[in-house]
Amino acid sequence: MKLKRFMTFAAVSAAICAGGLQASHAQDYPTKTVTVVVPFAAGGNTDTFGRLVAEELDKRLGQRFIVENKPGAGGNIGLGDLARSKPDGYTIGMGTVSSNAINQTLYKTLPYDKEKGFAPISLIASLPNVLVVNPDKIKANNVEELIAFLKTEPGKHTYASSGVGTSIHLAGELLATKSGIKITHVPYKGSSQAILDVVAGHVDMMFDNIPTAAQQVKAGKVKALAVTSLEKAALLPDVPTMASVIPGFEATSWHGLFAPPGTPPEIVEKLSKEVQAIIADPAMQEKLKAMGVTPVGNTSEEFKAFIDAETAKWAEVIKAANVPLQ
Repeated sequence: MKLKRFMTFAAVSAAICAGGLQASHAQDYPTKTVTVVVPFAAGGNTDTFGRLVAEELDKRLGQRFIVENKPGAGGNIGLGDLARSKPDGYTIGMGTVSSNAINQTLYKTLPYDKEKGFAPISLIASLPNVLVVNPDKIKANNVEELIAFLKTEPGKHTYASSGVGTSIHLAGELLATKSGIKITHVPYKGSSQAILDVVAGHVDMMFDNIPTAAQQVKAGKVKALAVTSLEKAALLPDVPTMASVIPGFEATSWHGLFAPPGTPPEIVEKLSKEVQAIIADPAMQEKLKAMGVTPVGNTSEEFKAFIDAETAKWAEVIKAANVPLQ
């Protein structure tokens, strides 16, 4: 009995010591350079948000936060590297609706464990897409007229996207399934060429991220019919929402920060609190809103619940639209 009590006491003491060490490590963290993996090319929205947050974390925590771009396979290459990184807080990474919610269903296999996933740190920002049409190809002034027009010529009209499985692509599939229309998807390797081809009339329409599309709308080169957020967008305040025509229609592009699975909760929590403080800063709020972005900054638990809901939502769209698995 004495031996058993001693062993129990030793086990409890070890657990308390381990917990104390973890808390101590989290308090001291970081003590060296942190790598921020961005699984997309430099210059895009994910890269921009990653660099903004990394720069502020650098200032607040007194260590370098260096962005490393690892593009390819819809974000899967960079995320695969992130998942295999040592879960000690010194490699973290950016993720998006495509890479961390849509890809769970779209890809048959992923270079990381779907069940383990990642440790969500905080959702940084979301931005709406906007439905734009070439006015010479699509004779519609609003979504109702667009749907009616497309139903008269099923399958004859096209919509562009920045690639299979992006929120831009699936917004089109969501429109088709909810309104009963048939439109042909034309994927591009990025949205810049896609929007130019809509302007040129090579493709009839597209959903595009609002910061880039707003420039073409204001220049009169394309017509904006609706935004995909539940509320109107500041960059295009006169454009109605898709939800005002199709209840519940929401297709935002979002960007957040993640850690490898198994990262100590204390470190995840510390990073989450720092990101929340960064996003809540008035100067950062102003900077993000000027880009047409909705600043978020939430807890790890809130972010996880959001990701779970987004994953389930887009899985339904992918299955309903029979999008080919990659």
